[in-house]
Amino acid sequence: MLREAQRRRLIGLEMAEALTRWGVHVTVVEMMPHILPGLFDEEVAAYLTRYIHSQGVDIMVGSRVTEIVGNDEGNVTKVMTSNTEIPSDIVLIAIGVRPNTKLAREAGLEIGKTGGIAVNEYLQTSDPDIYAGGDCVENVHLITGEKVFVPLGSTANKHGRIIANNIMGYKEKFKGVLGTGVVKVFGYNVGKTGLTEFQAREAGFDVVTTLCPATDNAHYYPTHKAVLLKLIADRKTKKVLGLQAAGLGETVKRVDVVATALMFGATVEDLPALDLGYAPPYSTAVDISAHAANVLRNKIDGVAKALTPMEVKRKIDGGDDFIWLDVRTTAEFKKERIEDPRIKLIPLGMLRQRLNELPRDKEIITFCKLSLRGYEAQTILDGEGYQDVKFMDGGLDAWPYGVADDAAASKPLLGESTISQKAA
Repeated sequence: MLREAQRRRLIGLEMAEALTRWGVHVTVVEMMPHILPGLFDEEVAAYLTRYIHSQGVDIMVGSRVTEIVGNDEGNVTKVMTSNTEIPSDIVLIAIGVRPNTKLAREAGLEIGKTGGIAVNEYLQTSDPDIYAGGDCVENVHLITGEKVFVPLGSTANKHGRIIANNIMGYKEKFKGVLGTGVVKVFGYNVGKTGLTEFQAREAGFDVVTTLCPATDNAHYYPTHKAVLLKLIADRKTKKVLGLQAAGLGETVKRVDVVATALMFGATVEDLPALDLGYAPPYSTAVDISAHAANVLRNKIDGVAKALTPMEVKRKIDGGDDFIWLDVRTTAEFKKERIEDPRIKLIPLGMLRQRLNELPRDKEIITFCKLSLRGYEAQTILDGEGYQDVKFMDGGLDAWPYGVADDAAASKPLLGESTISQKAA
């Protein structure tokens, strides 16, 4: 779950932004395979990493700090990691905190398995005459029922009212938390609620996910901005399990909508049925959170068949033989494209006329900018009898590894230049 270490990592990225704006060259060192591992899965973390890198910040993932080296005057000179050394003038450590339970231990109160003070649903400690709340207590996760340590100011304020009410005899319960967290990073609005895919699989759910790049409001409205959503659900029950979001556009609204839906056990069929506010300055006619839920419905029903960009990249690295079908227009292809010998360009409007160019004995992976056309191409080929067709979830917008255009050579993005993906 979203533990305090993740909260501190958010603060670390906020500080990276502040220092960069002051003209400091910043390197972020993360020992996990990607940034914000408790907040994001790999796909959304890669999307955010690409943006942070574009702001001049170097990111080293899968790299453990082994030593901070200083001089005789007590000033830092470099940071040693498991992969390299980094000349440094300032070191900021943002690796988490532990709850201060000294007073509770001295009072003989029970400490939970997360390290926080154990409390019941009324926020009573093991001594029923003593209540505890805020950043020193553990909570129950509303989806898994497990004890978690997720200290937040919003939760602490809820605790305060409930404790006061219970002292007055109202017997109010605190139901639990969803691990909802939001932050602004270099202009990107970043957020998460519920479980990540990794956490959902750990909890034993039969997970189905989708990547949904879109604009936060109508594409013809001048203020629209790009966002990427990842929605997670359970295939068996169709219950929504979590949402991750990042982008220049409005994401916190979607995080809050899904957090509310999670609170009431909503399914991927319930989410699109919500009567959300719509006007072009605020959203698309079908809100992107509802659109993501509809994609999940199609996947659960077996209509939509997809691979994530990371799964496609692993197939490339493994030397797999497949057709990578780009169904955008020629103009779009010239403006921005992936360079790979497997790529074949057939605009969607010409697909039926050019079926003879596609072998039926090979795997075909379709994509476009957002993969709306990629999905349509998959259904066309399915209807024409092709047996092994999938679309790339999230399309080119969610592809973080590198693109090219007619004006320049391949542009380094995630996995290239100063971003390291070496294993720890």
